[in-house]
Amino acid sequence: MISLIVLVVYCLRVCQAFELGSEIQAINQEALSDSLLGKNASDSGRTVAIIGAGAAGSSAAFWIGKGRERLGVDVTADIYEAEGYIGGRSTVVYPYNSTQYVPVELGASIFVDVNKNMMRAAREFNLSLLHFEDNAEVNGVWDGEKFIVFLGGSRLSNWWNLLQVIRRYGWRSPKRTIDIVNGMIKSFLTLYTRDTPRWRTVAEASSRLNFTQFTEDTLSRYMEGKGVDRLWTHEVIEAATRVNYGQNADEINGLGGAVSMAADDASGVEGGNYQIFENFVNRSGARIFLNTPITSVKRSSSSLAQWEVSTAAGDAKTYDAVIIATPQTSSVRLSPPYNDTKSKRKFVHLHVTLIATTAERPSATFFNTPKPPKWILTTRENARNGGPEPEFNSLTYHETLVVEGKPTEYVVKIFSKERISDEWLNKAFDGQVGWVYRKEWDAYPYLLPQPDYSPVVLDQGLYHVNAFEHFISTMETETVASRNVVDIFLEENFGSGICGQERNLDRNENYVYGWDC
Repeated sequence: MISLIVLVVYCLRVCQAFELGSEIQAINQEALSDSLLGKNASDSGRTVAIIGAGAAGSSAAFWIGKGRERLGVDVTADIYEAEGYIGGRSTVVYPYNSTQYVPVELGASIFVDVNKNMMRAAREFNLSLLHFEDNAEVNGVWDGEKFIVFLGGSRLSNWWNLLQVIRRYGWRSPKRTIDIVNGMIKSFLTLYTRDTPRWRTVAEASSRLNFTQFTEDTLSRYMEGKGVDRLWTHEVIEAATRVNYGQNADEINGLGGAVSMAADDASGVEGGNYQIFENFVNRSGARIFLNTPITSVKRSSSSLAQWEVSTAAGDAKTYDAVIIATPQTSSVRLSPPYNDTKSKRKFVHLHVTLIATTAERPSATFFNTPKPPKWILTTRENARNGGPEPEFNSLTYHETLVVEGKPTEYVVKIFSKERISDEWLNKAFDGQVGWVYRKEWDAYPYLLPQPDYSPVVLDQGLYHVNAFEHFISTMETETVASRNVVDIFLEENFGSGICGQERNLDRNENYVYGWDC
């Protein structure tokens, strides 16, 4: 069992998992012809277009490559990416735009041990990992006016802060939270077994994982129903959901809260997590077309069994299948239009501010405490009671910048709902601000309580990987969702999923479906 110390310390060290989403509309699938449903690919090859080269699109190409290798079938894939790089929301920037400094994650920052695809990929691709649990910094939870609790730290301070946590919240709520998170993880791990479910709708996946209990109510009400103290949920768990998903406990669903707390053994790839997705593409055998936005996907006029994909440059190509893995804000038009309003999900618009500062920690004057922590998360609880709302979701120190002949600087990452001004930065860091980099984007979907989701299979040969993101939004789950889509595609076209008819019976506990078969 995860200890209380580990839970309290590491649940507050979670960095966002920015994932891609797309505004795809579902269809009524009854109009498929008998001939189309009975199409057999045993005597010919198949072509697939993948739209987007983020976590979902790159891993989809990789799984297709695995299927081609194992089944000995003729299938080729083209990947279209609107940006000039692979990785989607997993991308890095260099302080001062100089490669003499270590790169800094702008988007998706961590994955954990139970994220078996990401961990396996890092190992298979010989990528070095950074283990963030080694960080012994104190975490502070800020309510807009004051720090209400401190968590973690090294040795004596760790124990002292733990005692204060128990004094404020008791021990039952943390213990019950641990049990809830462990139960969620146990169900989640079935996605890597030989008997992993395959789903055509997200609701089907939710039912198979027994996660419907989490998704039909807000985190606040769900945890209250489990006997978890409201203050613990609204201060500690909310601190995790605000840094992970930019959402509060009384709006995000229970599953989003449980995922936010499952941050034990957090890791990242040295130099940037995007390297995993580059390796997925490079090892897939797929062709990649960067700087090539797709404008439309429509059923071919010459064959109901094919899809015509058009680029912004006016080029068009016909494919047997299309896997859509693009942001919700993408301008891809689908024809025929699939009019299902459930697919029109809202995304959190997030401001990311990176700075380099010579200040070893935030301003004592600004935060009204002698020694402000380097890891600051926030709660909205004070605002619920009439106080001011925190001006940011999280403020965390990361890389140290050391260049001979220059003063040591520290990279700080700030997530917020609104733009952080230069004036605010100067106050928060006593005027010791050098480089500033700002980015705003639709970072991840609102994980609102809901009984239903958009379908994954939109039509014969047309798939929406990112429908799963409105259920669970992480880099890892995008790789799981793409594996599911590729499994369905291979089954429909070649009569077997990625692992063939006979799956490996090796009982190795490290078995991962899709990798080991």
